Amino acid sequence: MSTPSQPEPAAAPRRSFPVSWEELHRNARALAWRLIELGPWRGIVAVTRGGLVPAAIVARELEIRLVDTICLASYDHQSQGEPRVLKPLDGDGEGWLIIDDLVDTGRTAALVRHMLPKAHFATVYAKPAGRPLVDTFITEVGQDTWIYFPWDIEPQFTAPIIEQHRRR
Repeated sequence: MSTPSQPEPAAAPRRSFPVSWEELHRNARALAWRLIELGPWRGIVAVTRGGLVPAAIVARELEIRLVDTICLASYDHQSQGEPRVLKPLDGDGEGWLIIDDLVDTGRTAALVRHMLPKAHFATVYAKPAGRPLVDTFITEVGQDTWIYFPWDIEPQFTAPIIEQHRRR
């Protein structure tokens, strides 16, 4: 299997964007609204792990019962590396809906696109470098922004934005 071309590495994140459970739920429902007219879908492929929660919400909203996973690893808690396939899927993806939380540099998306080229790829969040690789998304954030998803954070004090800006 040949490797898809990769975009250039992005600059290190300088801004943080924490996402609450309520915000993620609202945005995943908005994604379902955008996808409703594009179906019907054979099923959903959730990109693990980040795509699991949005995929569950979209599956509920679109009444899709067949949900599978494509398992990849590319992130730790603060950085992105080369994606590794832990569990692939068979087929070309025709009629399937791929759901992920985020498209960032596009490395993971390019790999998923290569494996399931006929699937419709949808994410909740998109950064400019990866945006061309997805078909549908809800919110665009800057390439220099690190998104903190609710499963990765706990409530704590946060300095005002101006203080964070002054430290740069």
